[in-house]
Amino acid sequence: MKRIIKLLALTVAIATFAIPALAQSSECNDENKGAWYKTFYDNYKGDAAAQKVAYDAAKKYIDSCPDTDVDAQRKFMKKFVDLVDAKHAEGATGKACDDAIKGKNYADQMKYCKDFLASNPDNANVTVMLGVVGLNDPKFLNESVGYATKGIQLIEAGKPVTVYNHDQALAYLNWTIGRSKLQSAPADAINDFLKAAKLESEVKKNYALYMELSAAYAGPHAKLSKDYTESLNPDKTESDKSKVILENLNRIIDNEIDAMARAAALAPADKKKDILTDLTALYKYRNKTATDANVNELVANVLSKPIPDVPTPVTSVPGTPSSTPASTPATNAAGSGASGTTAPGASKRPRN
Repeated sequence: MKRIIKLLALTVAIATFAIPALAQSSECNDENKGAWYKTFYDNYKGDAAAQKVAYDAAKKYIDSCPDTDVDAQRKFMKKFVDLVDAKHAEGATGKACDDAIKGKNYADQMKYCKDFLASNPDNANVTVMLGVVGLNDPKFLNESVGYATKGIQLIEAGKPVTVYNHDQALAYLNWTIGRSKLQSAPADAINDFLKAAKLESEVKKNYALYMELSAAYAGPHAKLSKDYTESLNPDKTESDKSKVILENLNRIIDNEIDAMARAAALAPADKKKDILTDLTALYKYRNKTATDANVNELVANVLSKPIPDVPTPVTSVPGTPSSTPASTPATNAAGSGASGTTAPGASKRPRN
């Protein structure tokens, strides 16, 4: 990553220029005060070396003479010294942040880069990096999501980002936001994962994103499955209400299957077997006459198809006069809908 901060020349000078000793004693008398202030005033607008002389003279004055209401010279020099000290501290923090990013030290990134942003709140590069920290270290996910939200706002406002290209930065940040919702509100995470998956970046090729998307669909899957059971007639036969719920459930399951199939297609060999096991169980539940060959065909072809949007809920079973048009569900080989009173629970979903 390129250097985050361009330090003021003066702050560099503090560390690099030899410090000429001031001839005066430290006594706060009129003669010394006049000499210190003249040295400061003659140099504070100069180049880095001259400003370093001005800084030293001002420090000598401030350290030797007490602050009084009538000493306007001291107050003027104090503003100069405070500004230089602040920039110097900012530069040190910026370097520590830069080093933490280069070294992939996520704890230090949160420590130093957060401090850097306190005085540079619109720095999109650092904000984006903190927004991605939670994807790399789950300890920081809750803290990282706020920076992810701010990073998206900065990018959409036109702030330049160089740590990633435009789409890749947005994809990572949306992934962070989705992951933060996954445990407490999985249905709310779906659109964030879809945003990440639909952007043209390396993120859309990461199998873990699709495993988390399928886990997000498992949230409404479980709720609709429960609602379906509770909506059956007392003799466990279908009611008008249960048929509508089942239709919505099947559409969610189709998208859950699509996400798992994408994960299987992209996963490394050591992860693919477990994903296929879970996918096969869910696919055969949804498609009663399906075979392993159907599952393999789905996985082989799924990446050539657009990723489906969240299904539009229906309020009546399609095909009846009052049916509500819905989005096209993900393709399934056998075409038979899920039935029965329960649906499979959330399957194992490796994150990394």
